[in-house]
Amino acid sequence: MAFLCSSLPSSSSIAIFGDPNTDGSSRSYLSIPSLKLRFRPVAASSHICAPAIDKSTFVISESVSEDELWAAACLRVRTFNELNPSAYNIQDHRRYLAEREFEALKERTSGKREGFTRVACINATLPLSQLSSSFEDLCSACKFSDGIEDRVVVGSLDLNQCRWLPDEIAGTKPEGIGVDFARAYLSNVCVAKELHRNGVGYKLIDKSKRVAGEWGITDMYVHVTVDNEAAKSLYMKSGFEQETAEPAWQARYLNRPQRLLLWLALPTSPIMSM
Repeated sequence: MAFLCSSLPSSSSIAIFGDPNTDGSSRSYLSIPSLKLRFRPVAASSHICAPAIDKSTFVISESVSEDELWAAACLRVRTFNELNPSAYNIQDHRRYLAEREFEALKERTSGKREGFTRVACINATLPLSQLSSSFEDLCSACKFSDGIEDRVVVGSLDLNQCRWLPDEIAGTKPEGIGVDFARAYLSNVCVAKELHRNGVGYKLIDKSKRVAGEWGITDMYVHVTVDNEAAKSLYMKSGFEQETAEPAWQARYLNRPQRLLLWLALPTSPIMSM
């Protein structure tokens, strides 16, 4: 998990935080025997100087097009995997990973993934004109057209409402049988390293809270690795609290970094309380 990142048992954190994905894929460590590549978690903090960005040009919204979903998938591959640029056929393999994430994203957001009630891919985007002269790699990988102008996905997350969730994902709130519909889980939270310290993570989480409230969600969860201080700070400042800590032995057994489960109670709208 990098600067910020989190995931469903199939994804991960803003890059940011990162974990395994609910679609069965894994972002932190993958080994392709034929290519002999090893994926390493992105550093938990970045020292890249943040560019001067006109923050009024940020748009934080649910993805509405396949072009935007593709750009988001490319950002996730770029964020959650550190690939050796000199490795053989690396561009083809990067595209393979993006295609895999893209297909999984389409399946989840279209309501075709079993076990999911609904999934929203929420992205932070900027006009290409804000970035093109500064970040060629980011712009070429994560660009899309919204029908009016070319934009770049610079942050992304999934808001997941599931028909059921294992305890390690859902936590204990709200209590009772049949309350999974009132829970939501954040996954694949990521921000392009070039845009750290521009408030993108906070904007994404704020938008996810508003969308979750519209869905009738009362309790939101997210995982973060214990040593990801930037991610923990972001979530805590966004209102999350620690609910549980994964036992160290379990993390070792599953061959992953030890994680914390964070919980947020969303305010009840007047309509919901009537």
